[in-house]
Amino acid sequence: MPGMMKRATLAAIMCALGATCLVAEEPHSVEGMVLQVNPASRSIVVSCKAIPRYMDAMVMPFKVRDATALKGLEPGTTVRFTMVAHAPQDYADHLEVIKAANYEAEPTEAARLAFLHRTLDPAAASKAVSIGQQVPDFTLTDQAHQPIHLAHFRGKVVALAFAYARCPNPNYCFRLSNNLSQLRRRFRDRMGADLVLLTIMIDPANDQGKALAHYAETWKADPATWHFLTGPLANVEGVAQLFGMNFWNDEGFLTHSFHTVVVDREGRLASNLEGNQFSAEQLGDLVETVLSRPRIAGGATP
Repeated sequence: MPGMMKRATLAAIMCALGATCLVAEEPHSVEGMVLQVNPASRSIVVSCKAIPRYMDAMVMPFKVRDATALKGLEPGTTVRFTMVAHAPQDYADHLEVIKAANYEAEPTEAARLAFLHRTLDPAAASKAVSIGQQVPDFTLTDQAHQPIHLAHFRGKVVALAFAYARCPNPNYCFRLSNNLSQLRRRFRDRMGADLVLLTIMIDPANDQGKALAHYAETWKADPATWHFLTGPLANVEGVAQLFGMNFWNDEGFLTHSFHTVVVDREGRLASNLEGNQFSAEQLGDLVETVLSRPRIAGGATP
């Protein structure tokens, strides 16, 4: 944690020079992604964005003064709070959840259509998996024409996103796929053994066969560790519903919501990130947190 080390080193130097050592530092506004929630210790671990001229982006633990502030928080939640530094523990005061957001205008239309979809199909929400629940198995076909079963990856962490090859906006499918590509680089020594990447292609009428293989090749995806998956439209829609993801064909292009999913080694939903406002580094911090959890008994794929 280089930025934190800079802060600690500066404080130590000031004290060594005889300067007054304050118990508390000036409060700072912090924004970041929650990685862990620990109600018993009234604490959270957050992947924080950088604070200009104060600290680099880093993973930090924080206490909260009131346990009720943790209500509704889960891994992947984006939060904003006031950081109050007290030795030996920093506190997160005035904690607030930042609603999932997107950088561009099209997802506003996706949100409107999602509302309409929920109105027409009230049972849709009940099909989505909640954090901590087992993700039902599904089977789709990858770029190497191999059937891929989610259950096959039990004992490994799975990071999953949605995309389609003709997506015209770089902040949409390209951004989310690039996040997975950054995971591949960060965890290159653990790919396959501990971590598997899945991209669910939501335009199966076009993204199949050579077109699917070509799209996977643009990301230099190893089909042994990063699977680009397709199948009948009904099957793809079924997988999307598991994570509350919606998409519609709109005059040849797809309007869709954004979801990036992390499944733990036991096949349970660890996080379901909405929107595209988080960074690849924060996603990597989240995946690393899930990877660090104890392995299941045997630690092997069934």
